[in-house]
Amino acid sequence: MRCFVYKSLKKTDLYLYLKEKEAFPNLPETLLKSIGELAYVLEFELTPERKLGRADPKELLRNLENRGFHLQMPETIASLQKTPNERLNTHRSHY
Repeated sequence: MRCFVYKSLKKTDLYLYLKEKEAFPNLPETLLKSIGELAYVLEFELTPERKLGRADPKELLRNLENRGFHLQMPETIASLQKTPNERLNTHRSHY
């Protein structure tokens, strides 16, 4: 599946993945308001096996197929949403 990536100019390290290029009218209005202006970053072919920096390709594919978009939050926000055990395991992997 083709995947189109945009970054928020309002929120650092917030990325929006879309199933269709510039499919902004298909997104919830509240989401668009909260992430602000977007800048096109890149497009690529997404497969379940593709290695991605911070996103799980299977989850990304599932969200694109079900909702048409995937929102990648900044690392600090994403790590706060993890359970204490998940945070602990993340820190252990760096030792």
